[in-house]
Amino acid sequence: MSDFSYTAPGSIRERSKPSKKIEKSLKRLLVLAAVVLAAELIWLLGISPCIPFSTIEVHGFAGFDRAEILACAGVGENSSFISTNARDVQARLSAHNLVESAKVTKRFPDRLSILLEGRRPAAVSLAYIGGMQVPLYIDRHGVVFKIGNEKIEGSLPVISGFEFGSSPLGMRFPPSLTPLFENISQIAAASPELLAAVSEIRIEQKAWDRFETVIYPVNSSIKVRFENNLTEDNLRYMLLILEIFRSQTPKPEEIDFRSGVSSYKIKGAPSGK
Repeated sequence: MSDFSYTAPGSIRERSKPSKKIEKSLKRLLVLAAVVLAAELIWLLGISPCIPFSTIEVHGFAGFDRAEILACAGVGENSSFISTNARDVQARLSAHNLVESAKVTKRFPDRLSILLEGRRPAAVSLAYIGGMQVPLYIDRHGVVFKIGNEKIEGSLPVISGFEFGSSPLGMRFPPSLTPLFENISQIAAASPELLAAVSEIRIEQKAWDRFETVIYPVNSSIKVRFENNLTEDNLRYMLLILEIFRSQTPKPEEIDFRSGVSSYKIKGAPSGK
Protein backbone atom coordinates (compact mmCIF):
# COMPACT_ATOMS: atom_id res chain seq x y z
CA MET A 1 0.00 0.00 0.00
CA SER A 2 1.49 3.39 -0.96
CA ASP A 3 1.79 6.40 1.50
CA PHE A 4 1.87 8.90 -1.33
CA SER A 5 -1.06 11.35 -1.49
CA TYR A 6 -1.95 13.80 -4.18
CA THR A 7 -3.61 17.26 -3.71
CA ALA A 8 -5.14 18.97 -6.63
CA PRO A 9 -3.83 22.52 -7.46
CA GLY A 10 -7.28 24.00 -7.24
CA SER A 11 -7.59 23.23 -3.56
CA ILE A 12 -4.38 25.25 -2.72
CA ARG A 13 -5.80 28.31 -4.41
CA GLU A 14 -9.02 27.96 -2.48
CA ARG A 15 -7.16 27.83 0.83
CA SER A 16 -5.08 31.00 0.07
CA LYS A 17 -8.12 33.19 -0.57
CA PRO A 18 -9.07 33.73 3.15
CA SER A 19 -5.49 34.68 4.09
CA LYS A 20 -5.41 37.33 1.36
CA LYS A 21 -8.65 38.79 2.65
CA ILE A 22 -7.22 39.00 6.20
CA GLU A 23 -4.09 40.65 4.87
CA LYS A 24 -6.13 43.27 3.01
CA SER A 25 -8.23 43.94 6.10
CA LEU A 26 -5.12 44.41 8.23
CA LYS A 27 -3.68 46.82 5.68
CA ARG A 28 -6.91 48.82 5.70
CA LEU A 29 -6.88 48.95 9.51
CA LEU A 30 -3.25 50.09 9.52
CA VAL A 31 -3.99 52.80 6.97
CA LEU A 32 -7.03 53.92 8.96
CA ALA A 33 -5.00 53.96 12.20
CA ALA A 34 -2.28 55.99 10.48
CA VAL A 35 -4.83 58.50 9.22
CA VAL A 36 -6.40 58.83 12.69
CA LEU A 37 -2.98 59.21 14.34
CA ALA A 38 -1.93 61.82 11.80
CA ALA A 39 -5.15 63.74 12.37
CA GLU A 40 -4.63 63.65 16.14
CA LEU A 41 -1.04 64.87 15.77
CA ILE A 42 -2.14 67.67 13.48
CA TRP A 43 -4.78 68.68 16.02
CA LEU A 44 -2.47 68.36 19.00
CA LEU A 45 0.63 69.97 17.53
CA GLY A 46 -0.74 72.22 14.84
CA ILE A 47 -4.22 73.37 15.84
CA SER A 48 -4.64 73.11 19.64
CA PRO A 49 -1.73 75.44 20.51
CA CYS A 50 -3.25 78.08 18.22
CA ILE A 51 -6.73 78.14 19.75
CA PRO A 52 -7.42 80.34 22.82
CA PHE A 53 -6.49 78.98 26.25
CA SER A 54 -9.17 76.69 27.65
CA THR A 55 -7.98 77.32 31.22
CA ILE A 56 -6.28 80.38 32.73
CA GLU A 57 -5.44 79.98 36.41
CA VAL A 58 -4.80 83.21 38.29
CA HIS A 59 -3.58 83.20 41.89
CA GLY A 60 -3.35 86.83 42.94
CA PHE A 61 -3.90 88.89 46.07
CA ALA A 62 -6.33 91.41 47.51
CA GLY A 63 -6.33 94.77 45.76
CA PHE A 64 -5.33 93.37 42.36
CA ASP A 65 -8.24 91.50 40.84
CA ARG A 66 -8.26 88.99 38.00
CA ALA A 67 -9.34 91.43 35.30
CA GLU A 68 -6.57 93.89 36.23
CA ILE A 69 -4.00 91.08 36.34
CA LEU A 70 -4.90 89.80 32.86
CA ALA A 71 -4.94 93.34 31.45
CA CYS A 72 -1.49 94.02 32.93
CA ALA A 73 -0.23 90.67 31.61
CA GLY A 74 -1.53 91.41 28.11
CA VAL A 75 -3.53 88.17 28.12
CA GLY A 76 -6.92 88.36 26.38
CA GLU A 77 -9.68 86.04 25.24
CA ASN A 78 -7.81 85.25 22.03
CA SER A 79 -4.44 84.49 23.68
CA SER A 80 -3.11 81.02 22.96
CA PHE A 81 -0.16 78.80 23.76
CA ILE A 82 1.59 79.83 20.55
CA SER A 83 0.87 83.56 20.78
CA THR A 84 1.78 83.97 24.48
CA ASN A 85 5.38 84.42 25.63
CA ALA A 86 5.53 83.41 29.30
CA ARG A 87 8.71 85.41 29.97
CA ASP A 88 7.21 88.61 28.57
CA VAL A 89 4.02 88.15 30.59
CA GLN A 90 6.06 87.52 33.73
CA ALA A 91 8.19 90.62 33.11
CA ARG A 92 5.11 92.83 32.64
CA LEU A 93 3.54 91.57 35.86
CA SER A 94 6.78 91.89 37.84
CA ALA A 95 7.05 95.53 36.77
CA HIS A 96 3.71 96.39 38.41
CA ASN A 97 4.16 98.42 41.60
CA LEU A 98 1.90 96.11 43.65
CA VAL A 99 3.70 92.89 42.65
CA GLU A 100 6.71 91.60 44.56
CA SER A 101 7.16 88.44 42.47
CA ALA A 102 5.42 86.75 39.54
CA LYS A 103 5.59 83.26 38.07
CA VAL A 104 3.94 82.45 34.73
CA THR A 105 3.73 78.89 33.38
CA LYS A 106 2.29 77.55 30.12
CA ARG A 107 1.04 73.95 30.04
CA PHE A 108 0.76 72.37 26.63
CA PRO A 109 -1.48 72.65 24.75
CA ASP A 110 -3.97 75.17 26.16
CA ARG A 111 -3.41 76.05 29.83
CA LEU A 112 -1.87 79.13 31.45
CA SER A 113 -1.02 79.60 35.13
CA ILE A 114 -0.21 82.95 36.81
CA LEU A 115 1.03 83.04 40.41
CA LEU A 116 1.59 86.43 42.06
CA GLU A 117 2.91 87.55 45.44
CA GLY A 118 1.96 91.06 46.47
CA ARG A 119 4.08 93.60 48.27
CA ARG A 120 3.39 94.01 51.97
CA PRO A 121 3.89 97.29 53.84
CA ALA A 122 6.81 97.44 56.25
CA ALA A 123 6.58 101.17 56.95
CA VAL A 124 4.66 104.27 55.96
CA SER A 125 5.82 107.75 55.04
CA LEU A 126 3.98 111.01 54.40
CA ALA A 127 4.21 113.28 51.39
CA TYR A 128 2.37 116.27 49.96
CA ILE A 129 0.80 115.42 46.60
CA GLY A 130 -1.61 117.82 44.96
CA GLY A 131 -1.57 120.02 48.04
CA MET A 132 -2.67 117.18 50.31
CA GLN A 133 -0.68 115.07 52.75
CA VAL A 134 -1.06 111.40 51.86
CA PRO A 135 0.54 108.20 53.19
CA LEU A 136 3.08 106.30 51.11
CA TYR A 137 3.40 102.58 51.81
CA ILE A 138 6.90 101.10 51.66
CA ASP A 139 7.71 97.39 51.43
CA ARG A 140 10.66 95.42 52.83
CA HIS A 141 12.73 96.20 49.72
CA GLY A 142 12.37 99.95 50.21
CA VAL A 143 9.86 100.36 47.34
CA VAL A 144 6.99 102.85 47.51
CA PHE A 145 4.26 100.62 46.11
CA LYS A 146 1.00 102.27 47.15
CA ILE A 147 -0.37 105.74 47.85
CA GLY A 148 -3.46 106.67 49.81
CA ASN A 149 -5.38 105.84 52.92
CA GLU A 150 -5.96 102.16 53.51
CA LYS A 151 -6.82 100.00 56.49
CA ILE A 152 -3.65 98.11 57.45
CA GLU A 153 -3.53 95.41 60.08
CA GLY A 154 -1.10 96.27 62.87
CA SER A 155 0.85 99.46 63.34
CA LEU A 156 3.44 100.69 60.88
CA PRO A 157 6.37 102.89 61.86
CA VAL A 158 6.46 106.29 60.18
CA ILE A 159 9.58 106.96 58.10
CA SER A 160 10.61 110.60 57.79
CA GLY A 161 13.56 112.60 56.55
CA PHE A 162 13.16 112.00 52.82
CA GLU A 163 11.92 114.32 50.11
CA PHE A 164 9.45 112.82 47.61
CA GLY A 165 8.70 114.14 44.16
CA SER A 166 5.28 114.62 42.63
CA SER A 167 5.20 110.98 41.44
CA PRO A 168 6.66 108.85 44.22
CA LEU A 169 4.86 105.63 43.23
CA GLY A 170 7.48 103.00 42.39
CA MET A 171 10.31 105.01 43.94
CA ARG A 172 13.09 102.96 45.55
CA PHE A 173 15.05 104.07 48.57
CA PRO A 174 18.87 103.86 48.23
CA PRO A 175 20.24 100.27 48.39
CA SER A 176 22.12 101.11 51.60
CA LEU A 177 18.74 101.52 53.31
CA THR A 178 17.32 98.18 52.16
CA PRO A 179 18.64 96.38 55.30
CA LEU A 180 16.72 98.88 57.44
CA PHE A 181 13.38 98.06 55.79
CA GLU A 182 14.15 94.33 55.84
CA ASN A 183 14.89 94.53 59.57
CA ILE A 184 11.67 96.48 60.18
CA SER A 185 9.72 93.77 58.34
CA GLN A 186 11.38 91.00 60.35
CA ILE A 187 10.75 92.79 63.65
CA ALA A 188 7.11 93.34 62.70
CA ALA A 189 6.71 89.60 62.08
CA ALA A 190 8.59 88.41 65.18
CA SER A 191 7.91 91.13 67.78
CA PRO A 192 5.25 93.61 66.64
CA GLU A 193 5.03 95.07 70.16
CA LEU A 194 8.50 96.55 69.69
CA LEU A 195 7.47 98.49 66.61
CA ALA A 196 4.27 99.56 68.36
CA ALA A 197 6.52 101.40 70.83
CA VAL A 198 8.07 103.42 67.96
CA SER A 199 6.29 106.55 66.77
CA GLU A 200 8.70 107.66 64.05
CA ILE A 201 11.98 106.65 62.44
CA ARG A 202 13.82 109.59 60.98
CA ILE A 203 16.51 108.91 58.39
CA GLU A 204 19.40 111.35 58.34
CA GLN A 205 21.87 111.21 55.50
CA LYS A 206 25.53 111.73 56.29
CA ALA A 207 28.46 111.64 53.86
CA TRP A 208 27.82 109.85 50.57
CA ASP A 209 25.62 106.81 51.17
CA ARG A 210 25.91 106.75 54.97
CA PHE A 211 22.71 107.07 56.96
CA GLU A 212 21.74 107.27 60.59
CA THR A 213 18.36 106.60 62.11
CA VAL A 214 16.74 108.64 64.87
CA ILE A 215 13.98 106.85 66.78
CA TYR A 216 11.11 108.76 68.39
CA PRO A 217 9.46 106.49 70.98
CA VAL A 218 5.71 106.57 71.61
CA ASN A 219 5.78 107.15 75.36
CA SER A 220 8.94 109.18 75.78
CA SER A 221 10.24 112.59 74.77
CA ILE A 222 13.78 111.21 74.47
CA LYS A 223 14.91 110.49 70.94
CA VAL A 224 17.39 107.69 70.29
CA ARG A 225 20.08 107.69 67.60
CA PHE A 226 21.37 104.54 65.86
CA GLU A 227 23.62 103.73 62.97
CA ASN A 228 21.74 102.18 60.09
CA ASN A 229 21.46 98.91 62.01
CA LEU A 230 18.04 98.81 63.63
CA THR A 231 17.50 95.36 65.13
CA GLU A 232 15.19 93.66 67.61
CA ASP A 233 17.97 93.58 70.23
CA ASN A 234 18.64 97.30 69.74
CA LEU A 235 14.99 98.17 70.26
CA ARG A 236 14.77 96.04 73.40
CA TYR A 237 17.88 97.73 74.79
CA MET A 238 16.46 101.13 73.86
CA LEU A 239 13.23 100.45 75.77
CA LEU A 240 15.21 99.26 78.79
CA ILE A 241 17.28 102.45 78.87
CA LEU A 242 14.19 104.61 78.41
CA GLU A 243 12.53 102.85 81.33
CA ILE A 244 15.53 103.74 83.49
CA PHE A 245 15.11 107.40 82.57
CA ARG A 246 11.36 107.38 83.10
CA SER A 247 11.56 108.68 86.67
CA GLN A 248 14.79 110.63 86.29
CA THR A 249 14.88 114.42 86.19
CA PRO A 250 16.20 116.11 84.18
CA LYS A 251 15.95 113.75 81.23
CA PRO A 252 18.33 113.73 78.29
CA GLU A 253 17.08 115.01 74.97
CA GLU A 254 18.83 112.24 73.04
CA ILE A 255 20.52 108.91 73.69
CA ASP A 256 23.25 107.88 71.25
CA PHE A 257 23.72 104.16 70.50
CA ARG A 258 26.02 104.56 67.52
CA SER A 259 29.12 103.42 69.38
CA GLY A 260 27.39 100.29 70.69
CA VAL A 261 27.24 101.78 74.19
CA SER A 262 24.54 104.25 75.09
CA SER A 263 25.67 107.80 75.68
CA TYR A 264 23.59 110.84 76.42
CA LYS A 265 23.87 114.48 77.25
CA ILE A 266 21.66 116.60 79.45
CA LYS A 267 21.59 120.33 78.96
CA GLY A 268 23.90 122.00 81.44
CA ALA A 269 25.50 118.66 82.42
CA PRO A 270 28.48 116.60 81.16
CA SER A 271 27.97 113.58 78.93
CA GLY A 272 26.99 110.32 80.58
CA LYS A 273 26.93 106.59 79.83
